[in-house]
This record gives sequence, C-alpha cells and structure tokens, in this order.
Amino acid sequence: MTQNALPPEIARRRTFAIIAHPDAGKTTLTEKFLLFGGAIQMAGQVRAKGEARRTRSDFMKLEQDRGISVSASAMSFDFKEFRFNLVDTPGHSDFSEDTYRTLTAVDTAVMVIDGAKGVESQTRKLFEVCRLRDLPIVTFCNKMDREARDTFEIIDEIQENLAIDVSPASWPIGSGREFVGCYDLLNDRLELMDRADRNRVAESIEIKGLDDPKLAEHIPAEQLAKLREEIEMARELLPAFDRDRFLEGSMTPIWFGSAINSFGVKELMDGIGTYGPEPQPQPAAERVVRPDEKAVTGFVFKVQANMDPKHRDRVAFVRLASGHFERGMKLLHVRTKKPMAVSNPVLFLAADRELAEEAWAGDIIGIPNHGQLRIGDALTEGETLRFTGIPSFAPELLQSVRATDPMKAKHLEKALMQFAEEGAAKVFKPAIGSGFIVGVVGALQFDVLASRIEIEYGIPVRFEPSQFTSARWVQGPKDLVEKLVNVNKQHIATDNDGDTVFLTRLQWDIDRVLRDYEGVKLSATKEMMQ
Repeated sequence: MTQNALPPEIARRRTFAIIAHPDAGKTTLTEKFLLFGGAIQMAGQVRAKGEARRTRSDFMKLEQDRGISVSASAMSFDFKEFRFNLVDTPGHSDFSEDTYRTLTAVDTAVMVIDGAKGVESQTRKLFEVCRLRDLPIVTFCNKMDREARDTFEIIDEIQENLAIDVSPASWPIGSGREFVGCYDLLNDRLELMDRADRNRVAESIEIKGLDDPKLAEHIPAEQLAKLREEIEMARELLPAFDRDRFLEGSMTPIWFGSAINSFGVKELMDGIGTYGPEPQPQPAAERVVRPDEKAVTGFVFKVQANMDPKHRDRVAFVRLASGHFERGMKLLHVRTKKPMAVSNPVLFLAADRELAEEAWAGDIIGIPNHGQLRIGDALTEGETLRFTGIPSFAPELLQSVRATDPMKAKHLEKALMQFAEEGAAKVFKPAIGSGFIVGVVGALQFDVLASRIEIEYGIPVRFEPSQFTSARWVQGPKDLVEKLVNVNKQHIATDNDGDTVFLTRLQWDIDRVLRDYEGVKLSATKEMMQ
C-alpha cells in the first residue's frame, strides 16, 4: 500500500507500544515522549520522592507503591505533524497476558534495552510475540549516561539473540561519565547532551560529515578519533538502514541515548514518525480490513475495570481498524448483535481523559460501559466481522481463592467475574464443590489481584495452593466432550465465558485424555473472537 493511498488524517497516525525488561527505563521514556509531545510540562521520575514521582502513566495504587507499570494504558499526543498513540505495556517480569494482547493493537514496537545489560529474558519473550505478528521494531539503547557495554557488543548481542539485522541510526560518543552525546548517522548531525537540565531538549549541531572541523570544538580529541574509527567500521560491517526491511520486520534501527536526561528521545520520536508504519490492515475471520475503508470498525483489546473506584465503571480500549469515527455514532456490537450508541468515548492523556469528538483508523479510544464489552469484541457499522489474532493463554499458575469473610462470598464472585472479563486473570468454576480457581501467567498477578479486590471491592481474600497445575480448553465433537465431562467430573470446570475447561495435575492427565477420547483436543490457547 503506498503512502499516498491513506487519507492524511490516517496517514499521520503512528500507533506503537514500548516493550522492555523491567528497569530498562520504559516508564521514563514514556514520560519523555509525553513531555516532547507537549502533553505534560515536567516529567515525573519513577524513583523520585513524594509528589515528583507521580509519573503520569502509572495510576494504580499498587503501581505507584512498587514503581512498576502493572496495567497497560493508552496515551495520545501530537508530535510535529504526527499523531502518536502510545500504548503502554506492563513491564514487570510477572506481567500478565495483557502485554501480549496490547501488541495486537499496535503497528510497531519500540524495544528499550539497558546499555549495561543488553538483551534480557523478558525482552526476548516480548520480541517473540512481535515476531509472530511481523511487527516492525525500533530499538532504543537507554542509560548511556551510565557505564555501558561496547557499542558493537550490544549490537552483536541483539543480532544473535533476536536474529534480526541491526542498523545504527545514531552512534554514542563515550559512555558513563564520558558520555557527551551521539552522532546522528541518518542526518549527519552531532547531538550533544545537556546534563544540567534534564527536561531540556539536547542541542543539535549541523555537521557536514565526520571530517567537519566543527566536531573538534565539541568532542575531546581522543573521543573524536575513536568515534571516526568506530563509525567507519560500523559503515563497513553493519547494514545501512532500509525502510522496507524494517517495515517487514527483518531489520531494526537502533538509537542510543539517556531517557532520564531527555537525550536521544527526540531523535527516536523523529525516527518513529518518519520511518514508522502508518495504520495497517487488520485481519478478521471474514476478510482483511483496510484502514482507508469508509465504514468504522474496531476491536476491544483490553478492558480496564474501576479506573475511577468512585464509579464502578469499566473502560474498553478499542483499536479503530478503519474509518472516521464521530462521537454519538451507533455501532453494531457484533457478539450480541445489538446496536450501541457510543456517546462518551474518551481519549487518554495518561490518567487524564477527555471526550473524543472524533477519531480515525489507528487511534485507540476508550468506551466506558457496564460490562457489555469484552476482550475480542468487534464494533462495526453493521457488518458481521470477527477480528482474529487476539490470544488468550492457558494460565501457568493456578490457586484457589476464598473470601476471609464467608458472608462476602457472593460479592467475591462478582469481583472475580469483572477481573476475568478484564482479562486480568482466568477464573474457573469447578464442576464439583464450591469456590473458584484463579489462573494467571505470572506470580505477581496474585498480589495484584488480592490488592485490587481489597481496594476496589473491600473484600480481603486468601489465595491458597490448588491441587491443579494447568488448565486446557476442551474442544471436539459434542457427544465426546459430554462423555469426557461425565467421567472426569473432578477435573472439569467452566471459564467465565461458560466454555469447558479440563484442569490437570500432571502431563499424564492430558496424555490419558488424548488417548481415551480420540477426536478431543485440549488447547492451551483460545482465540478471543466473540
């Protein structure tokens, strides 16, 4: 699809997520994006004290206490001629499948790497998900103002670990205390870091190539000699940037910088704007939906309950796949076949929301609702579409949950159903006995859930070990499934959609079922198509 084919409003959209290992500096980078986009006046620091640390993108109490981003939120802001839609992904090592699902709603991902640590396990996991979707990836090597590893070593590690070609967009000059800035390889510019004022944009000095005598005025002789030598090597050994290869996902441009010092961030944003993909076609079961179609379509990729605990509201985050949406429009909710008037859609500037009068393909809007919208739901102007590729994963950890006050058991059921619909956890109701089993992808999720159930519903709960270790969705001919259910009652449960689930203790349980019930499938994922 050529650049010119899209209406200008859609073509200027850039919708992306930031992926990173915990502590690589993702929240700080998000802050600086908002700062340069004019969305906030002063970036809050995650590690700072008191009021200064109310970073704008982390608004849940638990996140503020722990200094981590647990729930993904979306933020929209303008930068130059572009409209950036930044979808924040939970970056904690025990994050939930929220993160995976968030990546279904974006067109590109920004991978943040710590200059001292290189590629870490979590980054690898997230990168794999981007790979499955062929998402173009932009890399930002952060924390160059601290002692960092050799630049070639970092690039090698990315190429080897992630099997992707890396093309340097900028080259760092020194690191740690010696770090003075970067040489911008795409524009032949020198970018100098100002250590005095963290919220000031670094100054750029136009340079005519590496032989320009002006370089010596700003860079100590020893560092300049090293820079010239390294760039000569880089130009010989590393591939030049090729936008087509980047867009198909086989090459990543890398920028170096220090987010906390606001350095290198503007160049990264320029790169996302100039080279990043415009809104892409979205796959549905029936056909592929193109962004320039006139009719409005979109899908729910996240549901966030109780963003404002005073009102029991839920906001469904919708990625618009096509068309020009206007407030008050009536859209068809495909799963229930009912029309829905979208009268108060919101756009997010972190925890601030404002009414969205209009939105275009590529934008992320929030639709407040009382539980009608679930993850995977499609909204259209009448066509029956089911968007594909929104995964639901079998949980890796299962625990049973009980309210410490038995009088509150009924309320607990309601709270759990909310979290299940939000996608924060899987909730299974065993066929035998009372109570619920909660399944999550990472251990931290249990703490998050316990904290949220207490804060949002006033119900103290206890999670206890369960005899089961994993859950599989049961698929197959109706009579076979019924036979399996009747014989194995103690293993059977239903999820919040009413689908049959087989709870297992050992791999042996799974093998036994597959052996005894030929034609039945036990699946570890479920498409969230409604």
